[in-house]
Amino acid sequence: MTEKQKMLAGEMYDPLDNVLFNEREQAKLLFQEINSLNETQKERRAKLIYKLFGKAGKNLWVEPPFYCDYGYNITVGNHVFFNYNCCILDVMPVSIGNNVMIAPNVQIYTATHPLEAKARNSGKEFAKPISIGNDVWIGGGAIICPGVSIGNRGVIAAGAVVTKNIPDDVLVGGNPAIVIKTIEN
Repeated sequence: MTEKQKMLAGEMYDPLDNVLFNEREQAKLLFQEINSLNETQKERRAKLIYKLFGKAGKNLWVEPPFYCDYGYNITVGNHVFFNYNCCILDVMPVSIGNNVMIAPNVQIYTATHPLEAKARNSGKEFAKPISIGNDVWIGGGAIICPGVSIGNRGVIAAGAVVTKNIPDDVLVGGNPAIVIKTIEN
């Protein structure tokens, strides 16, 4: 298997592989241009965002600055809003549903490293996909950890660190995030 195939299969892979390095550089060039455009260049910014993401529905809005690893592993539905300074490490797929609001400084991380020092020091890493349902609001500064699925109609409180799957219709918060209450939708 190539390093990219290993990466996409969730296996340990070498992130310094030339193919992967070049793909991250291409994404970086796109998001650097996106981040440099002013409000009079909204149409150009929108075209570049749609080019960066793997798949995106209608009415996608991204406030710069925005950062990601590859871009092509990010899929978003309709009516998705990213506020300032969001970062998605999209080593594996990041799937975001419809009507999702993502506040400033939200971090979404599929990338992770081995816990064992020897394996971690090898420089290899792996990743786990992330799924975010429909009608979700992720509050400012929240961190979504590798392998997490967030259900529909939920709210992730500001500053929450989400380490486990979140069911539909709940408010979660804290570090690690826990269910605070059920939301009557």
